[in-house]
Amino acid sequence: MLARLFAPKVKVSAHCDLPCGVYDPAQARIEAQSVKAVQEKYQANEDPHFRARAIVIKEQRAELVKHHLSVLWSDYFKAPHFEKYPQLHQLFNDALKAGSAAKASTDPATGQKLLDLIDQIDAIFQETKKA
Repeated sequence: MLARLFAPKVKVSAHCDLPCGVYDPAQARIEAQSVKAVQEKYQANEDPHFRARAIVIKEQRAELVKHHLSVLWSDYFKAPHFEKYPQLHQLFNDALKAGSAAKASTDPATGQKLLDLIDQIDAIFQETKKA
């Protein structure tokens, strides 16, 4: 009797944890753009205090990129996506490693590589939104 009383009245489902619109590679892209911009500013400035602060900010932003990518990978993309896009796991792995490389580097080329990988993830993400 109690089981019936507390049983759900409405059943809902979604391919992600929450209804669509919560996840978006744009969050990772914004942080990656910040990483690259800080790397460029670091290269253009010789002041050691500025450079020290730039490194702290860059590392924080790079960590946020990795967080947003990890959440997108684990919470948005599901088995049917990985079946349709078999390169997706490797793409995320490469992007997370690029995030680590950008975090450890002041070379804007590492920031650009990260952005390029996020663009590839975003292209697949956009295709999944059409389905």
